[in-house]
Amino acid sequence: MKRILAGLTLASSAALMAATPAQASPVNPVKALKKQYVAGHGVRISETSRAATNGKTVQAMTTTGSLEFGKSGVVATDLRTKEKGGLAGISPTRMITVGKYAYAQGGIYSEGLPEGKTWVRYPNDPTMRTSNQPLDVFNSKLLKTLVAKAKSVKGGTYRGVLTFGELGKVYGEKIDKRMGKIKINYALGVNSKGLITGIRSDYVMDFGVLGKTSATVNTRYTGWGAKITVKAPPSDTVVDYSELGTDTDVPQEIPNGSLNSLGRVQ
Repeated sequence: MKRILAGLTLASSAALMAATPAQASPVNPVKALKKQYVAGHGVRISETSRAATNGKTVQAMTTTGSLEFGKSGVVATDLRTKEKGGLAGISPTRMITVGKYAYAQGGIYSEGLPEGKTWVRYPNDPTMRTSNQPLDVFNSKLLKTLVAKAKSVKGGTYRGVLTFGELGKVYGEKIDKRMGKIKINYALGVNSKGLITGIRSDYVMDFGVLGKTSATVNTRYTGWGAKITVKAPPSDTVVDYSELGTDTDVPQEIPNGSLNSLGRVQ
């Protein structure tokens, strides 16, 4: 099952804007990114996200970690997450994806496991998002769209608006018509070499008498080209989800971002 339009959140964009030096003629971010796809190398990620209903925070998350590249993109990840708010605890505190598997640890993912086991293994769904950021800059088609649809390019920052409907088309998914009209504001920052320093997205959903829900995700990338190798946890600390039985409280799957996919037609 594809799970891509997930992760809701709101945070400051000041740091992102300050980190992108002015440049008269920005280098094409798509071409710059492809040059970074070297096996055994990667980039570090840090992300803050917030979801609020009628101004009250329902979830806030901080994610940090590393992404390892192969010849065509991200091939492995190692991320740690901290959550606050009423929805805290639905995501693992640490998650590793490498090869055919995804590994989860912490919170409800570590409860009631067999003695000596601290990790739960799942099939690694290639469409699974390891970030709350709905705008996947490692998707070349989407990155091209973000650059092309930018209403302004100033100081190395591409600012624009994308609807969930347009995002669904890029990802190849059908989106509920009501959700499809919702606009996502974005600011994509790049440095003088065209490498992405960060991306901020935010949007608001108005549910009428039920109130408004706002979401913002601020994702930053540092250390491009660093030597990064993500390894699976030691095998003797891992239990496959299929081995836990039907009475386990461990989730059947790892959530794609902080919340369920938005507006996706099943």
